[in-house]
Amino acid sequence: MSKYTCNACGVITSKWSGRCESCKEWNCVVEDLQQRSRNHKVNKDIFSTLDNVEEIDMQRLKTGIDEFDRVCGSGIVKGSVILIGGTPGIGKSTLMLQVASQVANNAICAYATGEEGLSQVKIRAKRLDTKEENFFMTTSTNVIELVHAFENLPNLGVAIIDSVQTMMHPDIDSPTGSISQIRAVTQTLIDSAKQHNYAVLLIGHVTKDGSLAGPRVLEHMVDAVLYFDGDTQYDYRILRTSKNRFGPTNEIGIFKMTQQGLKEVKNPSSLFLNEDSDVSGTAIAAGIEGTRVLLCEIQALVTSSFLPSPRRVNVGWDHNKLSTLVAVIQSRCKIPLSDKDIYLNLAGGLTFKEPALDLAVIAALMSAIYDKPITNKSVFIGEVSLSGSIRPVLKLDERIKEAKKLGFETIYCNVSGEKTPEGVTKVTHIRDIKALF
Repeated sequence: MSKYTCNACGVITSKWSGRCESCKEWNCVVEDLQQRSRNHKVNKDIFSTLDNVEEIDMQRLKTGIDEFDRVCGSGIVKGSVILIGGTPGIGKSTLMLQVASQVANNAICAYATGEEGLSQVKIRAKRLDTKEENFFMTTSTNVIELVHAFENLPNLGVAIIDSVQTMMHPDIDSPTGSISQIRAVTQTLIDSAKQHNYAVLLIGHVTKDGSLAGPRVLEHMVDAVLYFDGDTQYDYRILRTSKNRFGPTNEIGIFKMTQQGLKEVKNPSSLFLNEDSDVSGTAIAAGIEGTRVLLCEIQALVTSSFLPSPRRVNVGWDHNKLSTLVAVIQSRCKIPLSDKDIYLNLAGGLTFKEPALDLAVIAALMSAIYDKPITNKSVFIGEVSLSGSIRPVLKLDERIKEAKKLGFETIYCNVSGEKTPEGVTKVTHIRDIKALF
């Protein structure tokens, strides 16, 4: 029986319709024409005991780009397939070309592009000083042709596909970029990579809501999923991992876009800190992304409101969390805010979700309320409960160590134990923060 798949949301149905019943998009339901073999040979002996399984060491290929290697988990594992997504123009192709340029110093690198001509790729490759004899390019989009070419390249380290939506499988009778094509192309590349022990980096498009285009199963098929994002108003870019079978998840690498390409940011906290200490409504927080501690500036503005419902505007922070913390300040510190417009911003376009920034948000709000600046040598770390008490957070020692390394002298947090570390001021309730003003 035929199956029909929605190219927009991936829902599978048993009949065709002009409009998808799930996502309500028009002209996106196509027949899934993947071929299936009718003759199946069954092997009954499919299990092995644990002691009979051969152990292998994961071979990692160092790219020489430390931020990229960090996100991948200390390098690219040979035989793995990595999916890189990001908004158009953010720098995915530039990043992959820089990875290819570094890999070409030690191994063969193949670059298959379905979106640019070879002359365009060559211009950027020469600017990045790519080693010519180890760098191979093609504009072929036939995945069967590609894998045969990959397998015939000696010492192939990395194959880059730009992008997976432009590739096609000749045995699948559906348009390029459709659900069936993406699934078949990816599976073909995975099988070849595992069998011949070379890594594949797939560049993927994203939809208007920021998720990777194509079937959701695509993210389950690959070994790692990386997102390359950043605010186009700023020069820096952040590479995040949301899935990694060979390393930590939620790890980040930070780059700065320049005329010479992407440059690694060795001290990312310096990007998000302002040296101006005479402005009220700012506080420094210590957040964690993956295994990295990032210090960032919380900016708050509190003004009188003439609206029936005062504004609660925030950038980079959860809206419901901001409303909760405002309610805690009103209830526990008896500070009326029901007639105030409140604006909150994480400097530099950062986005955080972890509760360890609660105390810094409270400090920034109180600094704005009393219009008194906080010294730029202070850091606030802690989760704030509905009672107003300050709770310790995970990896507190690492946050304190990073703050001291960057020259901060006073760290406000709630530490467990009787002895308080040097440079740490213990606070247990938000009334202790109010007392600073």
